[in-house]
Amino acid sequence: MTIEWRYTIQPDLGVLSLAGFLGTDAVGRFAGAVGWAVARGTGPVILDLTSLRGWSDGGRAAVAEAAVRLAAEGRSLELAAAPEGGCPPIPVHPDLPAALAAHRGGSGAEQREWRTGDWPTPEQPV
Repeated sequence: MTIEWRYTIQPDLGVLSLAGFLGTDAVGRFAGAVGWAVARGTGPVILDLTSLRGWSDGGRAAVAEAAVRLAAEGRSLELAAAPEGGCPPIPVHPDLPAALAAHRGGSGAEQREWRTGDWPTPEQPV
């Protein structure tokens, strides 16, 4: 099993959302999604794990590596709705609305979005 991802940019902020299970077999796809975020956004990246069913030790290590990769670009990584099982030493918010509120007051900013083809929709849950 792999992950699906969606990346949404807003002025000075990116949200990388994951769905599925972030295990060793999904690390390459996750690294590609992080590369997409590095190339197309600015400011902090919130890793939205609301739809993630879980992660392995390798998945957690990949998240920690993503934080290092983003820091090398002058950007930070923060987690929203991290699953149980321990977290890398990265700022964690209880959910995506709390993470967004920590960065701005309003939510009417223009957005742009990219995603994998099987990203779950309300009609097709995770």
